[in-house]
Amino acid sequence: MLDEKNFKTLGILGGLGPMATVYFYEMLTEHTRVSCDQEHINIIISSRATTPDRTAYILGKSKENPLPVMVEEAHRLVSAGADVIVLPCNTAHYFYDELSRATGVPIINIITETVSYCLQNGMKKIGLLATEGTVQSQAYGNVCKNSGISVAYPCRESQKLINEIIYDEIKQGKDADMEKFGRVAYELRGQGCDTLVLGCTELSLLKKSGHLGKYYTDSLEVLAAVTIERCGKTPVGFDL
Repeated sequence: MLDEKNFKTLGILGGLGPMATVYFYEMLTEHTRVSCDQEHINIIISSRATTPDRTAYILGKSKENPLPVMVEEAHRLVSAGADVIVLPCNTAHYFYDELSRATGVPIINIITETVSYCLQNGMKKIGLLATEGTVQSQAYGNVCKNSGISVAYPCRESQKLINEIIYDEIKQGKDADMEKFGRVAYELRGQGCDTLVLGCTELSLLKKSGHLGKYYTDSLEVLAAVTIERCGKTPVGFDL
């Protein structure tokens, strides 16, 4: 019989967006070393899809603050038994400090873990593919600066293309325009980046579909591998 005291119950604060949450859960299930159902991580999932848009609020295009909704959902997860929480949305980490203070249990930070992974693998310069909210808030830039890693960003027109891919295509259940994506990737490659970071979990779905190779660092994969370890399990089979 398994001793559940040795393992943590995971709370996923999801719905930001829903497809990325589903993929994250799929990753955890596929990449945890187990021999039976009972050896998987105990997981509680919140998918509050009606949470106000994070980027719109960060950019001042909306006055609907998503933080109170996120705090409410985090409390629900803790009340249901979550020992640790993950937030499979890069842009939502703009609210990380306030959310952590309000929640009372550890929240694994997808941005610091992704930057740490890049540092451990000898990367000196990353290219960031993310929402405009993540870019403008300097969420990756601040962490990278403290880690001695430089960050390259798409130009204004290229960022507009990434916004379209995320919001007008992937979030609407459409196929991403890989020609547009390739143009942005080519621009960043030309800036001498060691890797391109998929800093939006919607973009992680492009790697899932097999469109992208090892040159890309998927923040959602990094988060999943770290989460499995933090919950007392062994991650296997990641293409990191």
